[in-house]
Amino acid sequence: MNQRLQQRPAPAPAPRPATPTPPEVRKLAEELMEVMSALLGTIELETELVRAGKVREAMRLETQKSELSRRYMLAVEGLKTAQKVLSQAAPELLTTLRRHHDTFRAMLQVNLTVLATAHAVSEGIVRGVNTEMQRRNMPNTYTAAGQRAAPTARHIAPLAVSRSL
Repeated sequence: MNQRLQQRPAPAPAPRPATPTPPEVRKLAEELMEVMSALLGTIELETELVRAGKVREAMRLETQKSELSRRYMLAVEGLKTAQKVLSQAAPELLTTLRRHHDTFRAMLQVNLTVLATAHAVSEGIVRGVNTEMQRRNMPNTYTAAGQRAAPTARHIAPLAVSRSL
């Protein structure tokens, strides 16, 4: 049976956004600073909660942090296209924005370090529990040559961890 492929018209390219005006660029920059401030507050709160060992409470910030991160990425993308206009129209605002972003980046690095430390500590605890559990499951036997018998696969018990706190 002969079937002809139907040719679909190519979708029209998306129209290029017009060059934003200086007031629009200023609004984009102010929106980015607002989003960065909100995200920074959320990240600082998360850092403090994790440092205090309140991981469950810190996990509740995930949806808020995700939404703010999405808004941050959209604002950055919007400002990238208008960077030239911003540098010409409001160089002092661009300098302020860069300073604010450097502070944001530093606090984000602190947050990532705290989260990595918490992850490493919890992983160490789980590995320690697993080692102790496996040690207790191994029989204390010796071979005919007087060497300690190597455990077989049937002596190794799996470790199940519930991820819900």
